[in-house]
Amino acid sequence: MADTRHKAPIANRFRGFLPIVVDVETAGFNPKRDALLEIAAVLLDMDEQGIISRKQTIACHIEPFPGANLDVESLEFTGIDPYHPFRMAKPELEALEHIFKPVRRAIKDSGCSRAVLVGHNAAFDLSFINAAVDRTRIKRNPFHPFSTFDTVSLAALAFGQTVLARAVKAAGIDWNSEKAHSAVYDTEKTADLFCTIINQWNDFSLKQPEVVPPIKATEGI
Repeated sequence: MADTRHKAPIANRFRGFLPIVVDVETAGFNPKRDALLEIAAVLLDMDEQGIISRKQTIACHIEPFPGANLDVESLEFTGIDPYHPFRMAKPELEALEHIFKPVRRAIKDSGCSRAVLVGHNAAFDLSFINAAVDRTRIKRNPFHPFSTFDTVSLAALAFGQTVLARAVKAAGIDWNSEKAHSAVYDTEKTADLFCTIINQWNDFSLKQPEVVPPIKATEGI
């Protein structure tokens, strides 16, 4: 068994995985064809009592890759102008490394083995990241290639809600519809939702009475 005594508390909570909350904004639903336009990641921290919280937000606007499709309806929904000069967008390779570098550092500092993406409909976010990694030929993707923690399922279990805005409100967290569909805002709210559910579960499990195994007949009274 691996020695975990000198690792950060979060390294022991999720079997060596470091949860990183991610949200992407895109120009469509096809990760191989449609442009990745924004990405944000929230690093998490856990104290000695097992309370998890937001630590740092990293974000980047991204230039559409050469030949990328830009779906008009998707752009109208997000309100993103891919070529607006004030976006200060970076090429995909530069943008991914801007996100991946602090993620790799956080994995090392915490003593974890790999990052696992936390997202609301996490498979969607991971599919766009994986497609961008393939296009840019990045060798060291810090995220697990297919495992995720999905706050849709967690929120359905904890609050009976699956839509992000409704789940956040059910968790007692403020929600501003005017700020929604920004990668930074959605990621931070998803992170708050994830932390709330994990912390509530920890509180619930600590309050459960200890289960005493029944006495076997051979043990006598």
